[in-house]
Amino acid sequence: MSDFPGIGHVALTVSDLAVSRPWYQRLMGCDPVLDEPCDGGFHHAVFLVGGTLVGLHEHAAADTSGDFTEFRSGLDHVGFGCEDRDALVSWQSRLDELGITHGGIVDAHYGSGLSFRDPDGIALEFFAPPG
Repeated sequence: MSDFPGIGHVALTVSDLAVSRPWYQRLMGCDPVLDEPCDGGFHHAVFLVGGTLVGLHEHAAADTSGDFTEFRSGLDHVGFGCEDRDALVSWQSRLDELGITHGGIVDAHYGSGLSFRDPDGIALEFFAPPG
């Protein structure tokens, strides 16, 4: 058996694609590579980010009973890898330019992170290894 494969894609369920699509376009600085309705009652917009597909799904039968929380079983957060802490500083400036609230850079022995949330409150992070 070969090595365990890397992550090929991440799919996030959003409440309103008309809000989330342009928010992610501004954040990522690119347009979706795919934006279409799918069998199964959902529409998706998919971005190609560093070789990984990041999909936004809006379901016709959405469960909007509560806001996203990383304390509920399921997704905790999505982390985007950065080369080093200097890259995090650049991303912090970019989030400020975009008016996206964030928690500032937090340093730990295992690396540094810059946390923020999308329009649905989904937790996102830029992360750099230590050193």
